[in-house]
Parts: sequence; structure tokens; C-alpha cells
Amino acid sequence: MRAVTRPRSRYSPIVSAEAATLRTLKALRAGELAGARELRLGPGLAEFPREILGLGDSLELLDLTGAGLTALPDDLCRLRKLRVLFCSGNRFERLPPVLGACPSLSQIGFRSVGMREVPGEALPPSLRWLTLTDNLIDRLPRALGERPHLQKLMLSGNRLRALPDELAGAPNLELLRIAANDFRALPPWLVDLPRLAWVSWSGNPCEPPMEASAIPDVPWDHVACEERLGEGASGWVHRAIWSLPTGEPPRDVALKLFKGAMTSDGLPEREMAACLAAGNHPRLTGALGRLSGHPEGLEGLLMPLMPSGWRVLAGPPSLASCSRDTYDPGLTLTRESALRIASGAASGAAHLHARGVLHGDLYGHNILWDGRTGECVLSDFGAASALPGGARGSALQRIEVRAWGILLGELLARMPEGHDVPALRRIAQLCIDPDPRSRPLMSDVLAMMRPHRPD
Repeated sequence: MRAVTRPRSRYSPIVSAEAATLRTLKALRAGELAGARELRLGPGLAEFPREILGLGDSLELLDLTGAGLTALPDDLCRLRKLRVLFCSGNRFERLPPVLGACPSLSQIGFRSVGMREVPGEALPPSLRWLTLTDNLIDRLPRALGERPHLQKLMLSGNRLRALPDELAGAPNLELLRIAANDFRALPPWLVDLPRLAWVSWSGNPCEPPMEASAIPDVPWDHVACEERLGEGASGWVHRAIWSLPTGEPPRDVALKLFKGAMTSDGLPEREMAACLAAGNHPRLTGALGRLSGHPEGLEGLLMPLMPSGWRVLAGPPSLASCSRDTYDPGLTLTRESALRIASGAASGAAHLHARGVLHGDLYGHNILWDGRTGECVLSDFGAASALPGGARGSALQRIEVRAWGILLGELLARMPEGHDVPALRRIAQLCIDPDPRSRPLMSDVLAMMRPHRPD
């Protein structure tokens, strides 16, 4: 077994973070941060520093992740320009009501804080992005559906059985995560939301079982784990060599080891189940085998190793873009490569739908491509959910069709000026129609794309 070793730092990450907090706090109290637009204070902070309120004319982002706070000051609204507040990893049993009085606050993150209560008055009028993942919340206020700018709502890992019916009228909600809660049924109005494109409900009692494809169990001692290729919320991906017991030559593969912790999308074991249910398809990063016997008890999957030079199509959404991917400003796609990417993503998603799986995160940042001709695969099943049958399942599929339509529009926007294809623009518009019933299914999308696909 070839394990990767890395030099150890003399200082633990926690000690380093505490030292950084103390340095920043010292500068704040010395008046050296006057006019600051962003401020980050984390581990080692025992109480909210009142000096922060002196930045009311400038501060736009306040990150208190990992501090030891249990309350915020009642006059936090003095930070009149504050747009973004992160308090994850603290201890707040209640979302502080003062947040609702912050005039510019639009993005709030209180993940893993032990929260039980969300008062309606704690929701600011400009709320756009709310993250309450991994808490103890069993109900939400009606006021949540009365925030017209709400675009991104992250609620995985709570105790919810229902969402406020007032959310049925949310005009701008695009991304919803309600995985690993206690929903006996999905809200009936969910499929009628005009802009919803990314949704996950895995790990709820209402989710149907997933039927796994037949793949082999791979003993840990048949795998040589090499360098780490990447890390996501749910696990680490390594290059690995798989020694097959059949006597075939060893095979280069990618090995994903799951962390086992709750992610914003849901539970890692549900991601594994979806990957196994997906089966094999040339436009998906499917599973070749399931790891067994890891010395630390970690779950893992062996997957095809992408050719060297393949890369991620886009970056994930930023604080500014909220629910939309970020692209390299210099990225230019030929008509042929854009069409291959769009068709490949549609083909992979259509296969998933036929297998009873909704990807839930159909984004450019989950597409790996060759960087040249447009050959690609759809990856990351962290937000995937099992589809019900019948009309309800078809309606949920049309949510993902909107995500694909947004992707197609982003690809077309990166073609050189004058290379636009009006017919493809019409397909994109059809797929993002605000009336979900007017959208095609993904299998229909493939048929519509067929005349335009390059050989």
C-alpha cells in the first residue's frame, strides 16, 4: 500500500487561526482597520468586539465562523452597509432578531450552531441567501415566504417536516436544499416555482429507494492510494491504482473517500447511493467499484480517472453571483465545443432521469471537460435524489431542465460574437420558461439538440 505523506506544520490549524484572530483584533482595537469593507474573526473570540460597530459606514462582510459566540449585540444594525454575515460553528439556539433590522443584510450563514428557532423578525427585508444547514430546526416562519429577493435556501440536516406555504409564491428562489430532514412528502407547490433549478431532498422519509447497479466490492489492500487530486465538501479524491484479482494489468482510477459529515447538499451516504444507482454512462463519472475494509472505516468509491488536462468548466457561485456559476473571463468556446458540452450534460442527465435519479446540481462547476473539443462528463452526485414515478417525477425532472437551460445560455454567451445560433437560443428559452409545465423533458431536449450536434 503506497500512502501519501505530507510534512506536518509545527502549528495546528486551530492555533494558527487563533493567532490570526488575535492579530486582527489587536489591529481593530488600535483603529488600524478604519474603513474596512471585510472583517474576519474566528477561533479564539470569546465575545463580540464592540469595536466592530465603529465600522458602520464601511463594513460589508463580517465572518465570525468558528468563534465562541452565543449572541450578537442588539445594535448590530449600526452596521448599515453589512451585506454578508457568517456565524457558522458558533452556538446560537435562536437566529438573532436584530438581523431583521440590518438594512442591507442579504446573505446569512449559521451552519452547525445548534439552532432550534428562527423568528420571522430575524429575516432582513433584503434576504437573498440563507444557510441554516446542520441544525435542530423543526419549523420555519411564514415570513420566509415574504422575502421577494430570496434566491438560495440551504436547510439540509434539520428536523423539518414542512416548509411555509408562503414560499409557494417565492418569485426568485432558484436553489433549495432540504436533504436529511423529516419530510413525509414534498410540498406540492415545489414543482410550480417559476425559477427553481437546483433542488435536493435526499435522505427524507419521502424519498423512494434507489436501486444500485451491480459493481464489485474492492478490498482496501487491492488499492494503492496516491496523490490527492481534489477535495470537496463530502470527501477527498485521490489518484489510485487498482490491482484487479482477475490477473488483468493494474488500472489507474480515481478514488473518492467520503468524510461522513453533513454537507450543504445532504448526507455523503446518499451521494454514494446515487452514484451507484446511476450506472455506467459515457457522460457520467460513474462508479467502478465500492471500497471495503478501509482501516479507518471510511466509505469509498473507485471511479474512472479522467485524462490529464481535463478540467472543471466553471467555478462555483460566488457571494456576488449567489446561485450562478463563475467563469474564467478569458474562456471562449467554439460552436462545436459548446454544443458538445451542452449535449453531453443533457445526455448524462437524461440517463439519470431514466434511472430514477435527479442530479440536483447540474452546473458548469460539476462538469469536467477536455478544454478543447468539448468532450465532457457530469460529476458530483452530492445533491442527487431519488425521483418518484409518474407525473410527479416528470414535474421534478423539469426543474433540472431549467438548470440545463441556464447552462446552455452560459455556454452560448462564451461563443465568439457573430457565432450565435438562434435555434439554440430558442431551446434555452424553452427550457427556462417560468411555467414549468411548458418545459420539455430531458429526453425531448436531446431530440431537439440532435440536428445541431457536431459529428
